[in-house]
Amino acid sequence: MKYKLAEVKGGTVTSPQGFLAGATEAAVKYKGRLDLGILYSEKPCASAAVFTGNKVKAAPILVSMKNMEKGKVRAVLANSGCANACTGDKGLKDASETAWLLAAKLGIPRSQVIVASTGVIGTNLPLKRVGAGISKISLTRDGGHKLEKAIMTTDTRPKEIAVKVTDSVGQYVIGGIAKGAGMIHPNMATLLGFITTDASVEISFLRKALKTAIDNTINMVTIDGDTSTNDMVSIMANGASDTEEITGKNGKNFQEALNYVCRFLARSIAADGEGATKLIEVSIEGAKSAADAKKIARTVAGSSLVKSAIHGNDPNWGRIVAALGRGGAAMEEKYVDVFLQDEPMMRQGSPLPFEKNKLSKKLKTGEVKIRVCLNIGSGKAVAWGCDLSQEYVTINSDYTT
Repeated sequence: MKYKLAEVKGGTVTSPQGFLAGATEAAVKYKGRLDLGILYSEKPCASAAVFTGNKVKAAPILVSMKNMEKGKVRAVLANSGCANACTGDKGLKDASETAWLLAAKLGIPRSQVIVASTGVIGTNLPLKRVGAGISKISLTRDGGHKLEKAIMTTDTRPKEIAVKVTDSVGQYVIGGIAKGAGMIHPNMATLLGFITTDASVEISFLRKALKTAIDNTINMVTIDGDTSTNDMVSIMANGASDTEEITGKNGKNFQEALNYVCRFLARSIAADGEGATKLIEVSIEGAKSAADAKKIARTVAGSSLVKSAIHGNDPNWGRIVAALGRGGAAMEEKYVDVFLQDEPMMRQGSPLPFEKNKLSKKLKTGEVKIRVCLNIGSGKAVAWGCDLSQEYVTINSDYTT
């Protein structure tokens, strides 16, 4: 059967069969907003996750890493308003207790629950309010939209998607939600992502597929160069669509669809960076290796000077070249081609004439594309970031006050 992928209108993490979600106002930090949510599979799952590379790991990360070891997680408890990071033994006890409470509510083992938190570091969970919130959350088939709102902090808009796939193994859906606007520079940023599918997927392939997708999408996002203590992206596959089991032998289309979902979430996160007015997409071609291309792409996308120039509609392409040179990868200036909004700025290491005012006008848009050809190999990569505005400083200068 021919491979077909189509976005599901209004799709979210509960679009795949057999998944339920819900959220409530638990007053974790503020009253009157959704801040505690649950995602649950009615059927047992194969599961996988990637976690922050920060050596300082929040309590929910430590609990979830342990529970994810067997790959049988089927429920997620997530809160905003409190990161429960750097909270010592009490933080670990609180994170573990919330997992117990959700497991009891759902009638499943605690080992099948992961917990995720986002918010201010160094504050403790209000355990009584969280416990009360867990008890009153109603789970529904369209609850993914509420769950997405519950995990948002400085995000200005939801980030959710679902795609329907038809191929030789059958028909299945992959859905996902994410949050993240600041402290974003993943290495697996406060970034949380939850992905579901009703396909039947073999655990070892699911783990590999998620890592591959994340490495080429969400790990290629940078907002401010800071890797969070709480980053987590998980996936659960419950087989509710009765597809043939997907493995490494027949999983090419599943991988492509998962990449699509993660790429959408990655771009959405970058476009909604704190204070952002523009999405920046950096494409590197002709690098000595894919690893080199990734290094350079993230360096350019994360450059404060590049980000500031883009914000001001200044076609100062020299900043791009300077970032290339410090990217920690092989390159030779004499071979480099640089394009800004598809306009050639540099060819074979030499500058090209361009109309500054005309290009400045082309930068006055919601998406700016930078393309660089290093011309020394076949490695390529894409990274996403955003412009740097005064609003970013404003948001982060009084985040806790």
